[in-house]
Amino acid sequence: MKVLVILGHPRADSLCGALADAFAEGARAAGVQLRRLDLASLDFDPHVHLPSPNDQPLEADLCRARELILWADHLVFVYPTWWGTTPALLKGFLDRLLAPGFAFRTCEGGIGYEGLLGGRSAQLITTMDTPPLIHRLLYRQPGRNAMARATLGFCGIRPVRALAFGSVRSADAPRRETWLARARRQGRQLARGRVTPAERLSDKAGAWLRALRLQFYPMTWVAYAVGALAAAADGRVFGNPVFWIGYLGLFLLEVATVLVNEVVDQGSDRRNRFFSTFTGGSRVLVEGRLGRREVEAGIVLVLLGFCATTAWLLGMVPAALPAFAVLVVLAILALGYTSPPLMLSYRGLGEVDVALTHSIGVMLCGFVFLGGSWRDPLPWALSLPLLLAILPSITLSGIPDREADAAVGKRTLAVRLGTRGALGVALLFTLLSAATAVAWGLAGLAVGAFAGIGWVVVPHAAWLAWRLIGRLRADHSPARIDGLMAVSLGYVLWFGLWPLFRLAAS
Repeated sequence: MKVLVILGHPRADSLCGALADAFAEGARAAGVQLRRLDLASLDFDPHVHLPSPNDQPLEADLCRARELILWADHLVFVYPTWWGTTPALLKGFLDRLLAPGFAFRTCEGGIGYEGLLGGRSAQLITTMDTPPLIHRLLYRQPGRNAMARATLGFCGIRPVRALAFGSVRSADAPRRETWLARARRQGRQLARGRVTPAERLSDKAGAWLRALRLQFYPMTWVAYAVGALAAAADGRVFGNPVFWIGYLGLFLLEVATVLVNEVVDQGSDRRNRFFSTFTGGSRVLVEGRLGRREVEAGIVLVLLGFCATTAWLLGMVPAALPAFAVLVVLAILALGYTSPPLMLSYRGLGEVDVALTHSIGVMLCGFVFLGGSWRDPLPWALSLPLLLAILPSITLSGIPDREADAAVGKRTLAVRLGTRGALGVALLFTLLSAATAVAWGLAGLAVGAFAGIGWVVVPHAAWLAWRLIGRLRADHSPARIDGLMAVSLGYVLWFGLWPLFRLAAS
């Protein structure tokens, strides 16, 4: 392991200097290769005088510092916390050094920036007069957050662990010796590796949470609850264990679907330059945070859980055979979105598949699980406005992915019709969904679940339609449509939340 210790205190004979010495002593005992930079001894201008730090030639000491950062696997910053953050010396060093093209670059996807110093980890060791607990709880650690997240994390360096010593002002000699011993132990721990088992576990847990894409799950629960409330004559739904066991099965099916999409769409995701929170997958495979075998094993485990939950559910529902049939059809359609042999999204049927599974599919599950009949027209009527409202957002989601999807043969509406065609389809179904919900409310259909919905749906539909028309009129529609996607997904919520509250209150 190659370790670079950077001392950011203006005085080398400070407590920070002693902590850097102690850490280096422990690191050498751990058998690592170690280099050190004392910023106070470097000759450089800490100020960026030109519009970009790249326009200002680097001094020889900064050129050497860049070489050392590229050489290192693990960076250790030792500095005092002054006024809640780093000293001017360290800040100026970072301002000059972490320039575009070296530490990061702009890109079309994600937040618009990509860190270039990935594969490295870091350790922060800082001293302060404020007691660390007060600094954490009262001031919320502004310096640590700036270094760990907004600076090093932004450049791709992770994990970043932190060690704070204080209060320096009131610390006697024995207390300072204890701190030095702890810094020495921290260096020796590098013998176990630069990333601890706890950090590896935390990173894997974070990767799995990201892979699940939980931001899309609430709407499934809402539609399922609407179906269940429509079926329950006595109104007892949320206290009924059948409701929650049934939702557990749907949750596991959605997890399996998302993970299957991640595996099958890896080629498209790798090519996708316009990925965001809403489109382009979770990218855990593309970024190497999870391996393909890990995700495939996760799919198998989740599907086994789904099968076990289904068996549990069928022993409790009033009509097991219809419930089983509905679940089987839903599972085939959900997994068949990308999974062979159906691969519906590659055959031009993906948008319809998503609209069906997330509207009538889950709503019918709730209805049948709680004792309703699949022949009853009620769940079908309840689901139609929701189905129509889903189509705009799922069609729009294909626009940022269009170039990457076309490259792998995925036949989304955006690929088949182009950006303007997809926008036109989204506009059409926005108007149809609003008109259907208002018509249902005026006619008193679906047990009054849509009564009064026009007050919220029509203004939102007008807002969404106005934005879609603006995109259609634009000379060049941008590939990133995050704002439009947010408005479209918000529009879908009304078609679940309004009937949910109406049925729950009745």
